[in-house]
Amino acid sequence: QVQLVESGGGLVQPGGSLRLSCAASGITISQYIMRWYRQAPGMERDVVAMITPAGGTNYANSVNGRFTISSDNAKNTMHLQMNSLQPEDTAVYYCSADQLGGRGGYWGQGTQVTVSS
Repeated sequence: QVQLVESGGGLVQPGGSLRLSCAASGITISQYIMRWYRQAPGMERDVVAMITPAGGTNYANSVNGRFTISSDNAKNTMHLQMNSLQPEDTAVYYCSADQLGGRGGYWGQGTQVTVSS
C-alpha cells in the first residue's frame, strides 16, 4: 500500500533552520509531481514548493529564496530545507504525490513546524 511519511518538524527560533523529509513507499517518487503544502491554524492549505519528475522546481513567493525542495530518488525520499524561518512559517507541513495526467494522488499525515522565540 502507498504511504507518505513526513518527519523533521519541531520547535525552532526565528532565523533557524529545519529539514523536512517525506519518505514514500508503494510509489516511486521520480514518477510523480511532488509538493510540500502547509496549513496554519484557521487558514487554507497552501502549496509551498513543487518538484517535477524532470527536476524542475517552483516556490511560493513567501518562501522563495529561503526554502529548497529536493528529491533523493535512490532513497525514494523528498526533502524541504527551510532556512531563515520566521513565525509566519508556523504550520503543519504536508507532502503530496500527484500522478502525471491528473489521475489522483496521495497525502502524508503532516508534521508540525513551530517558529517561536
